[in-house]
Amino acid sequence: MTDRHLAIIVLAAGQGTRMKSSLPKLLHPLAGVPIVSHVLATARALDAAHVVTVVRHERDRLAAVIAQDLPESVIVDQDEVPGTGRAVEQAVAALPDDFTGDVLVINGDVPLLNAQTLASFITKHRASAASATVLSARPADVNGYGRIVRNGTGAFDRIVEQKDATADELGIDEINAGVYLFGLNALRDQLANLTTDNSQGEKYLTDVIELLRGAGSEVTAVPVAEPWVVAGINDRAQLSETAAILNALIVRGWQLAGVTVQDPASTWIDLRATLAPDVTILPGTQILGSTVIETGATVGPDTTVLDCEIGADATVKRTDATLAVIGSGASVGPFAYLRPGTHLSADGKIGTFVETKNAVIGVGSKVPHLSYVGDATIGEGANIGAGTIFANYDGVNKHRSEIGSHVRTGSHNVFVAPIRIGDGAYTGAGTVVRKDVPAGSLAINVAPQRNMDGWVQANRPGTDAANAAAKSGD
Repeated sequence: MTDRHLAIIVLAAGQGTRMKSSLPKLLHPLAGVPIVSHVLATARALDAAHVVTVVRHERDRLAAVIAQDLPESVIVDQDEVPGTGRAVEQAVAALPDDFTGDVLVINGDVPLLNAQTLASFITKHRASAASATVLSARPADVNGYGRIVRNGTGAFDRIVEQKDATADELGIDEINAGVYLFGLNALRDQLANLTTDNSQGEKYLTDVIELLRGAGSEVTAVPVAEPWVVAGINDRAQLSETAAILNALIVRGWQLAGVTVQDPASTWIDLRATLAPDVTILPGTQILGSTVIETGATVGPDTTVLDCEIGADATVKRTDATLAVIGSGASVGPFAYLRPGTHLSADGKIGTFVETKNAVIGVGSKVPHLSYVGDATIGEGANIGAGTIFANYDGVNKHRSEIGSHVRTGSHNVFVAPIRIGDGAYTGAGTVVRKDVPAGSLAINVAPQRNMDGWVQANRPGTDAANAAAKSGD
């Protein structure tokens, strides 16, 4: 049910200079989706009546993600006046005139803050008589954060920034998490009193808390149970720390759902991946993008699959695969490279040191080892010999090869596309196939072998090879 008395403001206007990146901070991937997408998903889960996202730096790139992930969000461009207070001021101005209720302010760079935590936060705020509620935390390292100062009864008194804190205040272990819930009228009244009269020339949202307390309004602070929930991302070190926490949660969730993850520490699973019960994931495996793995499949060790479909009871070992479909009971690897457009049918095999691209391999067909299959269709029950190359490129255009069902090809073949090999045909070892092969035929290149007697002794006299040949008596 939509909470008609809740509006959410997402602050996403920061430049993120500490990332030292050409990619905007909020668009850096985390478990396969941009950082800001996690925050927008949380906003969506709260089902607020209104969501306003404030942007500025790289606004078009951010706006495109926001429009995709949360199209109902109103996008507001922060003007030249800096500061979180100004961002919230502009966002409040974008709310409908008839809205009354609470305004939740969250940050676009705090991706682990979940809807359950915020729902509890909202409930506690509404159960009090407070004009504002601050979310707080007790992390192991409080350095750099504003402290929550409480009075003798334990009630919220004020927020003191670290640079302004006394020695006693620096010893406080409760910090401001930067997430706020305001009554709209109280917020609007005090936003009008914000100034840029400070060393940074910014309008600070924390000043609204101070103004509310100065006006005699009640403010409360609610600590989270786990401080990592409100951990922000400012640099790449924090990004990797957050990624590790989130991945551990994702892996544990799949374990509890019936997936065997042999080594959680070396297994990475993206947020959008889907795994069925009784899937087994072996060490050193990355399951990325929107990969789907069906029941009974085993993936790994040392395997990366991106946006793949892996069928029931399939085995994928030491493989790199992207946009590939692997059928039920199929076997892939070790050391296989599946490029986009690969479709291995049920009970098929792509073996050791095989590369495939835009290849459809039929039911029960095998490409066991040392081959390249590009732009090809292979029928059912075929076997492609070791060292086979599908020569699909003529220097200008790509061409396709068609291999029929139950074809047997010899080792070290080259299929020069476009060609078609009919059902049940054979090809001899070392054959270069340049013309179509009719069904049931044997294709070979007839080139008589020539042996030059005495060549080694004549041309390499005194070598070990020449001496061995002389002793052999042949």
